[in-house]
Amino acid sequence: MRCFVLIAAAIVLPLAGACRSTNPFFNTWNTPFGVPPYHDIEQSHYLPAFEAAMEKHRQEVQAITENPAAPTFENTVVALERSGAMLSKVRNVFFSLNSSMTNDEMQAIAKEIAPRLSKHGDEIRLSAALFDRINAVRQQKDELQTSPEGVRLLEKLHRDFVRGGAKLPPEKKEQLKKLNEELSLLRVRFGENVLKENNRFEMVVDDRAELAGLPQGVITAAAETGVERGHEGKWVFTLHKPSMIPFLQYAENRGLREKIYTGYINRGNHGDELDTKQILSQMAALRVTRANLLGYDTHAHYQLEENMAVEPSRVYKLLGELWKPALQRALEEAADMQRMIDSEGGGFKLAPWDWWYYAERVKKAKYDLDEGALRPYFKLENVRTGAFEVATKLYGLQFVERSDIPKYHEDVSVFDVQEADGTHLGILYVDYFPRASKRGGAWMGEVRQQSKVDGKDIRPVIYNVGNFTKPTADKPSLLSFDEVNTLFHEFGHALHGLLTDCTYETLAGANTAIDFVELPSQIMENWASDPQMLRMYARHFETGEPMPDELIEKIRKSRHFNQGFAATEYLAASFLDLDWHTLTDATQRDVLEFETNALNKLGLIPEIISRYRSSYFSHIFAGGYSAGYYSYIWAEVLDADAFQAFKEAGDIFDAKTAKSFRENILSRGRTDDPMTLYKRFRGSEPSIGPLLDRRGLR
Repeated sequence: MRCFVLIAAAIVLPLAGACRSTNPFFNTWNTPFGVPPYHDIEQSHYLPAFEAAMEKHRQEVQAITENPAAPTFENTVVALERSGAMLSKVRNVFFSLNSSMTNDEMQAIAKEIAPRLSKHGDEIRLSAALFDRINAVRQQKDELQTSPEGVRLLEKLHRDFVRGGAKLPPEKKEQLKKLNEELSLLRVRFGENVLKENNRFEMVVDDRAELAGLPQGVITAAAETGVERGHEGKWVFTLHKPSMIPFLQYAENRGLREKIYTGYINRGNHGDELDTKQILSQMAALRVTRANLLGYDTHAHYQLEENMAVEPSRVYKLLGELWKPALQRALEEAADMQRMIDSEGGGFKLAPWDWWYYAERVKKAKYDLDEGALRPYFKLENVRTGAFEVATKLYGLQFVERSDIPKYHEDVSVFDVQEADGTHLGILYVDYFPRASKRGGAWMGEVRQQSKVDGKDIRPVIYNVGNFTKPTADKPSLLSFDEVNTLFHEFGHALHGLLTDCTYETLAGANTAIDFVELPSQIMENWASDPQMLRMYARHFETGEPMPDELIEKIRKSRHFNQGFAATEYLAASFLDLDWHTLTDATQRDVLEFETNALNKLGLIPEIISRYRSSYFSHIFAGGYSAGYYSYIWAEVLDADAFQAFKEAGDIFDAKTAKSFRENILSRGRTDDPMTLYKRFRGSEPSIGPLLDRRGLR
């Protein structure tokens, strides 16, 4: 999410003159809609651009602090908000590509620039002169001639400075700067190590008989990976989920299932140069020190203060309410699988690497449904069109594919997103296939966020990134049902960024509380699996025939299947995250011992591993979700209740409900309290009932 201290504008420095014509970051982007000229950007451009942009940002802030005029909303708050356009431009492009198109040089730049950006931000946040001006404006709040959004910006700006250490004495400010620099570098190192761990693992199979049970499409993809990795004539499986998950679901060879699963859960845990345990232990300790320095009991208290949850006890309460029914359901699911193993004379106890395999078989036995029957109806292009169609039916949007807009990789597609009347709303990049240069998972981000400057509405440039099943030589990309939900989920984030209608970038789009930001994404998953919607977009990739009602009914009947496992592994990771970040002392912990104690305390059964183990928990140690992984289930309470509003209206595309959701949720960013926004849409606070019903937990 955007922070005001990482925004910038054009720059003139003596060193920049010679490279002004060749470094795109020094020039206006004369591209369609002002998107980045990706083909002109070279890696050598980043550091000079970062340096110039930070210097210009310093000059802009200095002009604010040295302004002889009395502090006003315009000359202080708005001036600071508008400062730094170039830094924002460089930062957004660099870090988006470092996540999806990285290499050794990009990672070296990230290591160099991360602590410098941290220091730059601290210099601004810890400026006594600047804070004095902001404080002076805040004292005039009741007399300000500004909008409610302007007041909201002022309050957030003041709070961010206080939370950033503005009130600390000088010696503690210096200590905070060092902590932030160190943490920024550790975060980069953690993410880099996990990416390298993902890429270095490969399971090479040279005997066709060991592939028994695998669908032909999975075998073909593994053969193509073998060619790519220099093992021609063999089959190679990796830790990328489109390779690993089908192997765990279908491979009859239990030893190989164990091998790939063990490789997955031991990333960052090999005691070598890519081991992450020391990094994360140090991060957790430094976060305690920083929180205490800023006056908070724990890092979680610091983080949650800005969220809907407010404090850790409320998160633990929600997780605890869900844990008992989830674990009970997981125990029942494990018993079903063990009975199948025993009935077949397996002679072994269900293990974590068996769960996916036997879950698939139990689902087949109970519901006559397997993943292989669904994939032919989920051609990626059809699923993408289905997601777009939801936005068209709800909000009247149009998605016009463009071939004239620069893109950073051949796999990327670009769309001009328009209102029903053709008005331009924003640009959407979609980048769906795994590659060695891309980190795992799926995400949404902004190259440019929406704002209004001098009466002009600056429209956003948004991207969705995934790691979905790739096409093979003889078949298009055919997604799993889980991948379908992920595509719809990330597209919901994109809509949040595209439909925002705010004045100030700091408050726009997805710049909202972390446990509220998942509402726009998760509600989209409801349409992905709705029978009415499936009939529209789920079409056989060969015949074009819609998914038969019989298969749709099987999906409906199986909707609660394996929900104990899904909820339990997720909740375990949420508890683990919170335990790491409610530490009250800065002692570095033994990671494996800490993790074992945390999960044993819950009573997590040995057949299930936490969705993320500490050593590769990138959400909390490389991303922005520290003390916030719970937010998905918190927002799921919101999204289940919100989708209930459409069902109560009698139409999942009800125009009145959609209009209210757009106006009160999607367009408002952080311009008001999240619960206030939600109640404007729904009329009341959310109920947990729809979530429990949807997951079959009551």
